Amino acid sequence: MQNLKRVSRDLALAVPFAVAASASHAAGWDYSAMTADVDFSTIATGVLAVAALLAAVYAGIKGARVVLGFLRS
Repeated sequence: MQNLKRVSRDLALAVPFAVAASASHAAGWDYSAMTADVDFSTIATGVLAVAALLAAVYAGIKGARVVLGFLRS
């Protein structure tokens, strides 16, 4: 019986908050104020530059291995 009282009390406390939360966010979250001033172009440029640098390093390593393979045989 005490368990039933505890569950009903918890529900009585939770229902108003759930209704208020669903009503205030019925249209969904609006992140436009936070994301309007963010510019990802510089980040994308940096990531592409690092990727190009790594590609050049790996191509250089592969080229050195090929040249060393030619010299060994």
